[in-house]
Amino acid sequence: MGRKTKVALTVGAASVAAWAASKVVVKPEPRTEKKALQFSENAVLAEIDIAEDPSVHSLTAFTKTADLGVHGFVVDIRLTKDEEIIIAPSSNLLPTGAIADYTLAELKNDYPSSPEQTETEADEDPSLILPLRELLKMFPQLLIVISMGDSPDTYEGSLIPSKLWRLLKEMDAAERVVVTSTFDEQIDRFNLYAQNSVALGAGSEEIKKAYVAYTSKFGHLYRPNADLFCLTEKIGMFPLASEGFIQFLQQLNIAVFYELSNTANIEKLAKLDIDGFTTKKSKEVLEYFNEN
Repeated sequence: MGRKTKVALTVGAASVAAWAASKVVVKPEPRTEKKALQFSENAVLAEIDIAEDPSVHSLTAFTKTADLGVHGFVVDIRLTKDEEIIIAPSSNLLPTGAIADYTLAELKNDYPSSPEQTETEADEDPSLILPLRELLKMFPQLLIVISMGDSPDTYEGSLIPSKLWRLLKEMDAAERVVVTSTFDEQIDRFNLYAQNSVALGAGSEEIKKAYVAYTSKFGHLYRPNADLFCLTEKIGMFPLASEGFIQFLQQLNIAVFYELSNTANIEKLAKLDIDGFTTKKSKEVLEYFNEN
């Protein structure tokens, strides 16, 4: 046996010993259960795309979808120039420049309701622009997953975590929302105020960290910073839609939802015992579960 082989065997043995020792010393720390994520069935959270039906304004679109029986909504928020939190319009309806360049009144003036609306609809609020405050007020019984879309490097991005926390406290909505962002830094900033009193969604880096921990066999060392994972089927070439990864997360009291764009995959995903779906096709998803 050569010297290199002996060194390799020694290093390998040391690694196994370190892994075994860490399994004994370090115990998993599940997240504290959050009231907002307690469902007795597969939850269906709707993503509203106003561009699909421009004849109705935002509030009407949310109301029609709520009437289908969804369990909640997923919304992307932005901060206006006068520091109002609004639900960002669909990408093809966004104004020229950043939303933060406009006041709420200016946005409502630029994006009024369609002339095809009924008088009742127009009386509510004749605009495609919807403040988050109004959504929280209209649907106190539904879960709202709120994604902070403003970059942490911008002025509005630096303000929105604290602004959102104050709004949730004012509306007594802290226990019926999940706060998340594609920017993990924004979630951390928000939690400086919330102190884990609000359910948190996983940012892109948190999801990668969890998956690496799961596949490395050092999953017992993973300390989750989120209560909800909204997953796609893959990250690059890595399959997230696996029974093992889902169980790994659920054992840590993390709810697992899948972003469903193609309803042809729903039967396969439903068999994985996930907690729910986020989708723009909520009617089709609800019909599937009603029939099965």
